[in-house]
Amino acid sequence: MAKFSGKVAIITGATGFLASGVIPVFCDGDASLVLSGDEETLLNRFPQLADTSKHLILPSVDLTNPDEINELVKNALTKFGQIDILVNIVGGWDAGKPTHETSIDTWDQMMLLNSKITFLMSRAVIPNMLERGSGKIVNVGAKPGLSASGHDAAYAASKGAVLRLTESMSQEYKKQRININAVLPSTIVSPDRYAEDSTSGITPTQLGHVIAFLCSDEASIIHGAIIPAYGQKF
Repeated sequence: MAKFSGKVAIITGATGFLASGVIPVFCDGDASLVLSGDEETLLNRFPQLADTSKHLILPSVDLTNPDEINELVKNALTKFGQIDILVNIVGGWDAGKPTHETSIDTWDQMMLLNSKITFLMSRAVIPNMLERGSGKIVNVGAKPGLSASGHDAAYAASKGAVLRLTESMSQEYKKQRININAVLPSTIVSPDRYAEDSTSGITPTQLGHVIAFLCSDEASIIHGAIIPAYGQKF
């Protein structure tokens, strides 16, 4: 299990399905977490966050707004003085139509949720990582970002942008000991469904362990990797 004692991690999308597996893995690793969302909801879901001296829960932040992102980062630095890890989970899915029937709003929304937020969050935390000479960023891509299947142009393009962003940032900052990588999940399923069919995809906890490894000291030699996490079926 990855150890994060003394490390501060921002995890976006804290109330989402994937975070349900990622947050406990980082808590088990003794990280201090910075999360945004409804405090009551998060504490009910993750009782281990109740130690307010160790963790910081902020009201829901509009991650499409650079000013609100900067305020989140400022609050994290005020409390902890450092940001060691950023896990970019926030994203969205909208597909099913051929390109000529895909609305401009759908295109813009996919680009906003899946690539622009990842860019904005990374842009906000990297200065502190540069100042400290270390850091870890893990972005969440998707299999269509490598190979689209059709009827998913906006989604696939937005996830492809995440992968190119990951590669570019990795080249820019690896000499400053900032590791920037991405995971590439297929279908993310609940533990119950996974128990019924072990080839149906991966669970949030399984992906959480992959993300945690990429954020660990043991992964310090890994830069710009696009890690497939498809399970057995894909």
